[in-house]
Order: sequence, then structure tokens, then C-alpha cells
Amino acid sequence: MRLQDKIAIVTGAASGIGRGIAEAYAREGATVAIADLSLDAANAAAAEIATSGGKAMGIAMDVANEAQVEAGVAAVAKAYGSVDVLVSNAGIQHIAPLVDLAFADWRKMLAIHLDGAFLTTRACLRRMVEAGRGGAIVYMGSVHSKEASPLKAPYVTAKHGLIGLCKVVAKEGAKHGVRANVICPGFVRTPLVEKQIPEQAKELGITEQDVIKNVMLKETVDGEFTTIADVADIAVMLAAFRSNALTGQSIVVSHGWFMQ
Repeated sequence: MRLQDKIAIVTGAASGIGRGIAEAYAREGATVAIADLSLDAANAAAAEIATSGGKAMGIAMDVANEAQVEAGVAAVAKAYGSVDVLVSNAGIQHIAPLVDLAFADWRKMLAIHLDGAFLTTRACLRRMVEAGRGGAIVYMGSVHSKEASPLKAPYVTAKHGLIGLCKVVAKEGAKHGVRANVICPGFVRTPLVEKQIPEQAKELGITEQDVIKNVMLKETVDGEFTTIADVADIAVMLAAFRSNALTGQSIVVSHGWFMQ
């Protein structure tokens, strides 16, 4: 029970990677706040965790909305006393050539990924500093925090930006015992990735199977997708790590797609 008695907020946690991390945290003893756009979906996820013996609550949160972020984090702190772990996971994808990319789509992508990371970090970091018991902030980056792919300009830009934010938080949080790190997965077969497959096939003029084999998994060492469990294992390790020895880092989990 590496996270016994810890209070964690995981954004975008009603499904996909966020859901997997929330479930892993609960198994390790944490009380988990499931933050999602849909309160019904967040409550449903929390109820399933509770049914399995974990402790969880659902909160509605648009991570790009300052008022909702502040209210959501305040609700968690009021219910449980403080916040020990933040996983900034909420994200979306938009596939388009740069020349066809609408400014509104660019701004939406950056708002969710970067504004959302900033707003949730600020709110949680304030609670961590006030409580005086340290903490961990985990950002959900991507191999695209290190690499680029066609058709993903705002996503690649935002995921690169998370590494910069993480490093600043690591510097500023160190004296308070707050660590910050980024997980950089390869392709994980979530609904977000499933949606990309036909979109990329259409844009690139190839089959969906070719997108999987020759675009998504071409550079891996074994032609395998990264799994939610792979990412959740790293998220637990980062949340449970006991010192500032591991902070300001980005950890790639990609079946060798990108090697540092």
C-alpha cells in the first residue's frame, strides 16, 4: 500500500489512462478524486472504485475553467483535509495539417493541456504548501513531448510545454517537498487513440491497419501498444517516491519508440 492515506486528484479520470491511474492509486491505499467534465461519469467511476474496496469521490471539472478548478480542488481539500498528489491527465486530440488548422482548435488544445495543467497545479500546489507534508505532481505527457508527428501541431506543442512547466514546478516545489515529473507514453489504445486511427487514415490516404503498423507502432521494438497498466505503474512509482532525488524528469514508456 505505497499510497496509504494519500489524497490524490486525477483529471480526465472517468475513462482511459486517467481511470487506470485512479484505480491503481486506490489499490495502493490512496483516496482518489475522479475529476472529469461529466459529473455523472466521474461519480460512476468513483462508485466502481468504492465497490472494489477503494475510496473515491467524483468531481465535475473543466480543467481550462479557473473557477471550476478552484472549486473542485477546494471541495477535495474540504472533504479530506488536503491534496497530496495531482495527476494532470485531462487531454484531447485534434488531427489536421497545420495549413488547415483553425485557430479556435489550436487554442482549445493548448487551453486543455497547458492552461489545465497550470490551473490544477497552482490550486494543488497551494494546498500542498499549506499542509506542509510535501506532495507529488504528475503530468501526462507523451512521446510527443520529445518527438513530433505530422498533423498534430497543437498536441506536440502542448506536450513539449508540459516538460517546461514540470521543470519550473520541480524547482519551486523542492523546498516544500513537492516533486514534479512527466510520464511520456507511446500510443495507448484508449478511445482517444481509437478515434485517431480513421482520422489519420483519411488524412494520409492509407488504411487503418497501415496507420497502426506503419505510423503508430513502426518505431517500437516489438510492434506493441503501450498499455494503461504500464502507465499506471509509473504513475504509482512517481507518486510514492520518497525524496527530491526524482523530480523534474520525463519518463518515456513507449516500447522503445523513443529512446533517450
